[in-house]
Amino acid sequence: MDDRATVRAREFLGQSGAGAVPHPGGTLLAHLDRVHDRLAGWGARPALRLAGLCHAAYGTDGFPSALLPLDRRPELRTVIGTEAEAIVYFYASCDRRATYPTLTDHNSRFHDRFTGGALLPAPRLLRDFTELTAANELDLVHRDPAFRERHGPALFGLFTRFRPLLSEPARRDCLAGSAGA
Repeated sequence: MDDRATVRAREFLGQSGAGAVPHPGGTLLAHLDRVHDRLAGWGARPALRLAGLCHAAYGTDGFPSALLPLDRRPELRTVIGTEAEAIVYFYASCDRRATYPTLTDHNSRFHDRFTGGALLPAPRLLRDFTELTAANELDLVHRDPAFRERHGPALFGLFTRFRPLLSEPARRDCLAGSAGA
């Protein structure tokens, strides 16, 4: 983690309190670092790795503790860039209950929990979303036995549906990570 954008993002997250927020496996900041590193290990491009590092900045449907309110999006954009911030927003905005069941179906709609709207995402953004989701959930599966027990089978089903959208390294990791679920 030595590139300048990553260092700036990590400093920003630290200043935003991520190091003090409890999370399975330690702190939210530790989790964010692990998601970033997993994406890097899969060969993700820099914008997706930065999005992985900052993916919980606005909270998520599964982790409501936001580090930043949405009106501070320009600040995060300045730190990590427009493309990475757009991925962070998209990830955070997902209404999982409405989106996950049909996400990989042809012309399926993505439901935004912030606006209540639905949209047909661009293919690259959809691939980024699934890759980031897999990296995030695999970290939780590996760090929290109770989470694995409670959500492992559903995640295996989700990863199976996501398979056509995932990179080959992510697919292999999901298969290996789901084997214990």
